[in-house]
Amino acid sequence: MKLYNALTQTTNPFHPSDPVSIYVCGITPYDTTHLGHAFTYSLYDILIRYLEYQGHRVRYVQNVTDIDDDILRKAQETGENWQTLGNRWTARFIQDLMELNIRPPDVYPRATAIIPHIIEHVQKLVDLGVAYEAGGNVYYHIASWPEFGKLCHLPPDEMLPVANERGNFPDDPLKRDALDFVLWQAQQAGEPAWESPWGPGRPGWHIECSAMAMYYLGESIDIHGGGGDLIFPHHECGIAQVEVLTKKTFTQVWMHAAMVHYEKEKMSKSLGNLIMIRDLLRRYSPDAIRLYLAKHHYRQPWEFDERHLVAQEPLVQLLRQAATVPKGTTPPSSEMCAAYASSKERFLQAMEADLDTPAALVALEEMAVDVLQDAKRGYDVRQARAQFRLFAAIFGLRLDTAEPEARVTLGWNRHLCQFPVPGSAQPCS
Repeated sequence: MKLYNALTQTTNPFHPSDPVSIYVCGITPYDTTHLGHAFTYSLYDILIRYLEYQGHRVRYVQNVTDIDDDILRKAQETGENWQTLGNRWTARFIQDLMELNIRPPDVYPRATAIIPHIIEHVQKLVDLGVAYEAGGNVYYHIASWPEFGKLCHLPPDEMLPVANERGNFPDDPLKRDALDFVLWQAQQAGEPAWESPWGPGRPGWHIECSAMAMYYLGESIDIHGGGGDLIFPHHECGIAQVEVLTKKTFTQVWMHAAMVHYEKEKMSKSLGNLIMIRDLLRRYSPDAIRLYLAKHHYRQPWEFDERHLVAQEPLVQLLRQAATVPKGTTPPSSEMCAAYASSKERFLQAMEADLDTPAALVALEEMAVDVLQDAKRGYDVRQARAQFRLFAAIFGLRLDTAEPEARVTLGWNRHLCQFPVPGSAQPCS
């Protein structure tokens, strides 16, 4: 299998470990779940399902950024406790992904669950001399890491404007450099805080993911993913925080989902141009939404067009018919077997070629048409139908099943127990 690596900007053979270690940056839980979220997490669902189809074991970690400037700002706006707000939106996100039949991560940690390990990580950076304390804050001094910028490939003069758009505070008087990023933030009035060697405070956003990835997956991992807007500064900072300590390559493949647009702008919370998955699920089947998402290659930005989503429902019906068509009794002909083998080969080739899901879906549809035609002619299509169902499952399609897969429901419900919402019944076990 070949995957595009944002670090090298090339598509190279992927050499997975056993198990394959995958870390995907999760949500900051408010205003979820929009179509951009669904595109990102359905991508990694397809990747993991395909790896599992190929016989690989996978250890998948996705985090929840449950303490962050945005969470505290939103809680202040709504007058809600920050933990309650985060739990409520995380629960909604989980329910939406469960409805889409998206495989749950094996580990789904909150950032606040590993505060001691984050503090330990920050202390190591301070001891190494690449981070400094000022006014109860701790900053990473980017001048101490000459390789800073190797992931984003941005010229130095273009980094600051992008960082400023994505949470950087360039005018902080405590910084040595405007691009230095915060590892530990001193407590402000009314904010939650944890004790640390630098006084009460909370972790910065970038260190949360780095610490969680290392804690749950180790110093070097196979795939680190998220949306394309995380390449800089979030993932760039992640490399700096880890590799300066370990002297190892942090991630074999940096993999990012392209941005989804609506009304000619990137879909984002700040712009308010969000298409919410829960609203779409009231009008369209989960399978139609999954097909609509997968018909866009993960590295190509695209514009939401509801007409194209509507067009998926007839395809859903076709695939369901192929999955359930009664078998005939006549043994398959050699021509039939050759046609199915060709569709299978084209499906696998597409998936191996940097997860070319649009091309794979073409092969899947052709296989479905052949199954239906051959069954109508009285041929025994059991083997072809079984192969078709295996491929459909890689895309998370339910087909003739009313509910999500059992492992999807059980796994997400287990995670849901970490995020209690007052007044809701959550099936914890």
